[in-house]
Amino acid sequence: MARVIAICNQKGGVGKTTTSVNLGAYLAVAGRRVLLIDFDPQANASSALGHDRAADNGSIYHGITGEKSYEELRRATVIANYHFIPGASHLAGALIELVDEPEREYFLRKFINRLRHEYDYILIDLPPSLSLLTVNGLVAADEVIIPVQTEYYSLEGLGQLLETVELIKNNLDHPICVAGALVTMYDRRERLSRDTVKSLRDHFPHHVFEIEIPRSVALAEAPSFAKPILLYRPDTKGADAYRRLADEVIAQERGFAIQEGVFASKDFGNLNVIN
Repeated sequence: MARVIAICNQKGGVGKTTTSVNLGAYLAVAGRRVLLIDFDPQANASSALGHDRAADNGSIYHGITGEKSYEELRRATVIANYHFIPGASHLAGALIELVDEPEREYFLRKFINRLRHEYDYILIDLPPSLSLLTVNGLVAADEVIIPVQTEYYSLEGLGQLLETVELIKNNLDHPICVAGALVTMYDRRERLSRDTVKSLRDHFPHHVFEIEIPRSVALAEAPSFAKPILLYRPDTKGADAYRRLADEVIAQERGFAIQEGVFASKDFGNLNVIN
């Protein structure tokens, strides 16, 4: 039964999709069965794994609306044991379509519950916003990893994200936990980077991963070649950092407890999400 991990930060440009794609790749080469769900309308994770957007064979949108089964939607990557379900711009329309639906926070969770027995890890790449899509992703997940860029605004936005996690735990009775904050785009030569990391490690109320993902040209280039970093430039510091992150995530397995069941929505509309 899979560990379902959402990769989430409401701030854009913090390395969320880069983390989703490359963590999944290194978990797969470590022998885990991995599925990446691209739940972002921009579908950048899908492109980074070689998905042809012009070939309209369905996306996660068609999965949560029941139009297609997960067997029809999942795609293989060139890495053994590593699959993905593509995102698409249709997801932006789902924000409007689902808002008046009963149990609207659970569409992705119900979809994932039909396939989680086939994988060891299911990673969800979420959009950089606090929307109904983000809520669906967090409700579907057991854990959340929060990439944090080494600058002040990233730290400032953490509080609101943690408040959202607490609202989901309390209003939906869903015991999601924070697997950890992940430092991204780190440059030890810059004082701001060092100060931001120190502040995060001193004050963040949850786990902070030991590895710090460096600022890397190779990591930025890899998506343009539709490859994870381990296939594009496995000899770089960025590649080694994501390998070590996968090791840290795997090391958490002993303390992982699967949460079963779908809980009743309890007037969750009180959460002020942005549509």
